Amino acid sequence: MKTTVYSAKNIVTMNAQKPDASHVAVRDGRILAVGSSDEVATWGPYELDEQFADKVLFPGLVEGHAHTMEGTLWRYVYCGYFDRMDPSGTTHRGNTSIDAVLEALKAAEAKMDDPDSPLTGWQLDPIYLDNKPVTRAQLDNVSATRPIGVLNASGHILYANSKALELASLLKKGVNHPGIPLGADGLPTGELKGPDAMAPVSVHVGMSGSIADVDERGLRDFARLCVRTGVTTVTDLAAKLDPDSVDMMLRVTGEPSFPACVVPLRFFLGLSPKELVPEVARLKKLSTDRLSLGRIKLVADGSIQGYSARLRWPGYHNGAPNGLWYVTPEQMLELYELALEAGLQIHTHTNGDQATQLAIEKLELALRKHPSNDHRFVLQHCQLADRAQFTHMAALGMSVNLFANHQFYWGDEHYTLTVGPDRALRMNAARTALDCGVPLAVHSDAPITPLGPFFTAWCAVNRLTRSGRVQGEHEKITVDEALWAITMGAAHSLHMDGLVGSIEVGKRADFAVLESDPRAANPEEIKDVEIWGTVQGGRVFAAADV
Repeated sequence: MKTTVYSAKNIVTMNAQKPDASHVAVRDGRILAVGSSDEVATWGPYELDEQFADKVLFPGLVEGHAHTMEGTLWRYVYCGYFDRMDPSGTTHRGNTSIDAVLEALKAAEAKMDDPDSPLTGWQLDPIYLDNKPVTRAQLDNVSATRPIGVLNASGHILYANSKALELASLLKKGVNHPGIPLGADGLPTGELKGPDAMAPVSVHVGMSGSIADVDERGLRDFARLCVRTGVTTVTDLAAKLDPDSVDMMLRVTGEPSFPACVVPLRFFLGLSPKELVPEVARLKKLSTDRLSLGRIKLVADGSIQGYSARLRWPGYHNGAPNGLWYVTPEQMLELYELALEAGLQIHTHTNGDQATQLAIEKLELALRKHPSNDHRFVLQHCQLADRAQFTHMAALGMSVNLFANHQFYWGDEHYTLTVGPDRALRMNAARTALDCGVPLAVHSDAPITPLGPFFTAWCAVNRLTRSGRVQGEHEKITVDEALWAITMGAAHSLHMDGLVGSIEVGKRADFAVLESDPRAANPEEIKDVEIWGTVQGGRVFAAADV
């Protein structure tokens, strides 16, 4: 078999036995040898490839919490507050007022030919816009005749106009649902919180099927973002994975030009625990080198900035009512027990500390019934956990994947509005997690915040809010710890640390090709490391060409 040896200015391995090297040999998409030119030559004849001679090879970055749906969302109207890069590398300007958002929607609506086709927007976050939800009346001013839906930046809230509510049979008085607020006229305001409330409307506003699902074009587009950000393994952390979707993912990821391994988790929605576990076990057997199946995603609560997360006493700092439960305690316990019995991993979304406490308590009960030495059940986001909870997690063998980006994008709002100064300091407590012995990853939750693991590492190291204030000095982690979290830490959270996350013999030949060594950057410069592209499974992808 052909052996290719890549030389580089430096090869950062994330392997303590040999942290640096100058050459790496690749055979059949896997790493054959790492070391000096003489060391890798002991494996016999090879072809020397020097295209990375002036680059740094780093382990392919692992994004442990993202949603490939972003690839699809870029075909809708971008309504976000911040400037943002799309899969082609084009940067879109942010909308810094509600008027700017409505104008962007009006401009898109004016270009539409079919009067009945829906208008869809995404990434709107009212917390930046006077903290007032968008109403159906405001969206009616864009169009009262075509259905309009705009997805909140959290992904947990949808805003709809009157026409969209009418098509979903929700434009009526007497609607009794905790996720559907009513106005003074007794009709829904247009704000829809949680999957139950969003689902009836989403199909009428251009989000056919599950909002979290990606289509074929979207999957390819999202993979282009992966190359631009150095990501070679990426999760799709809440997929419906119906037969058509799985067939599409198998086909697209199987194409020779597809540049990443996708790890989609089956969302706990639409099936009972007794139905879901055998279905996920069946899906696991369909896994390939670039589509890793067989994990479950459970959502316990909503988002903190959307006021739908479940918080312990004293609740929300601004007096907002407590958030929503997306699952009952009985369902959570049953699913945990069945998954442990079947040897399947569950990732549980818990934003509020009350939701985190429920997950800890139910897993402890489930483990008494089905002990497991290496279950690696992961709490995703887990933003408000305190030291006592992290200590409990460590005792149960749990892992966490903290939403480090939140400190930048919503840190100021958490300090002043959602949880107040005290709890804001401990949000996404990476230092405490590590000190308590809890395996740590950090993530972007793209499209909630932009995909970019080096930016996520920067957030965990510096803990700066968007106003430039350090929030939680005591929770900072080191550069080396942050780089581990976006490589081996994320790989561990997926039970893939024997396959990816470091440049070691036997692992997949996945590299991020960089212009400089991130370990040498000042802590405030980690986010600015330039990325040339990736190598995935021994295949080279230049960001300039995708």
